[in-house]
Amino acid sequence: MIYVVQSGDSLTSIAKRYGVSLERLRSDNGLLPEQPLVPGQALVIFIPKETYQVRLGDTIYGIARQAGISARELIQRNPSLAQGAPLTVGEHLTLRLKEEPEGSLMVNGYAYPHIEQRVLRQAMPYLTDLSLFSYGFRKDGALVPLADSRLLAEASLFGAGAVLVLTSIDESGTFSSQRASHLFQDQRLQEAVLDQLLQVMLEKGYLGLDVDFEYVEERDKEAFFHFLGRARERLHQDGFFLHVDLAPKTHAQQPGLLYAAHDYSVIGAIADSVLLMTYEWGYAYGPPMAVAPLPQVEEGLQYGVTEIAPGKIQLGIPNYGYDWTLSYEPSRRAATIGNQEAVRLAGQVGAEIQFDTVSQAPYFRYTREGIAHQVWFEDARSIQAKLQLALQYGIGGVAYWNLLRPFSQNWALLSQKIRILNRREGP
Repeated sequence: MIYVVQSGDSLTSIAKRYGVSLERLRSDNGLLPEQPLVPGQALVIFIPKETYQVRLGDTIYGIARQAGISARELIQRNPSLAQGAPLTVGEHLTLRLKEEPEGSLMVNGYAYPHIEQRVLRQAMPYLTDLSLFSYGFRKDGALVPLADSRLLAEASLFGAGAVLVLTSIDESGTFSSQRASHLFQDQRLQEAVLDQLLQVMLEKGYLGLDVDFEYVEERDKEAFFHFLGRARERLHQDGFFLHVDLAPKTHAQQPGLLYAAHDYSVIGAIADSVLLMTYEWGYAYGPPMAVAPLPQVEEGLQYGVTEIAPGKIQLGIPNYGYDWTLSYEPSRRAATIGNQEAVRLAGQVGAEIQFDTVSQAPYFRYTREGIAHQVWFEDARSIQAKLQLALQYGIGGVAYWNLLRPFSQNWALLSQKIRILNRREGP
């Protein structure tokens, strides 16, 4: 369940009111030991239906098997187990929750190789797929590799599917329309890139390829479609799947470099699954607003399901927010902020967290050194609204961009609300 902190609440009083562990309430919401609660802050509360007291000689798999659940489910309901800590005789583990899942979804998460191990482990039990960002290619077709060994090992350990993300990012670190066009117009180059990708995927145990080509010129769109079709053909021959990332559109003829070549109907027919990148309405150089306001997210999803089979669609969810200085100036970049970091900041500056019922997102304002700020971020309430939207439209899953920042209550909420689909059971 989700509880919204009221003035005068303490973590101890809330834990006592709902009969839950104080330490568990703190860890499920990513709270530091001395972190104050903030009026308006959302908390996820785990209410067990069935627990188990650990005995000498118990193992995670033994307890799960005896309880009739999977080891992944046991870890999802007891996230401290994911960090590798040994079982302690006498500790109580949650086997089942009073709250039943509302539906089933695939859960995808994007990660860079430099992600902190603790943060990665926090997310891994809840992922169907781990998408590794990213491989690239040079003008001569040589693949730009990724230091992916650690992430691949974590995917294997937790039974998640490893997905290789291919981008058109060039040496400057940005998506290049020219780099993508160069690939699309040279079929021999395409085959060379696909040969290398397939070799890497076979050798390293990847299950699928995610093509993330942004800012494709409209004149290249037919060649882009041909490349995707050829990629699917080659991938399917070796048992891999093709996933494609799409800009969030609301109609077929939506103008702009970001949208023109992302034809939902054509790409949706080619790809095995797609990501709708439903975020960045509130962005670093834009005016203060929710990163993924629910009406805009739903508008994109409404269009998406008219062109693409719903089961193929993953709804993009942002794992970050922005801190804007006021008054807003387009040339001044907002600071990116993690969701847990935003709550801590609100406590430090004495702000009260507000919740916008239209965008279904939390925000607050504060002043530091005479400069006014406005912060929009995500919390359990905004995530719950997006999960309910995914279930309402019957789509295949959700995908988090990205996993670099800790977001404990998101994973706690997922384990309550969603039956997470698995690629395979971990060893």
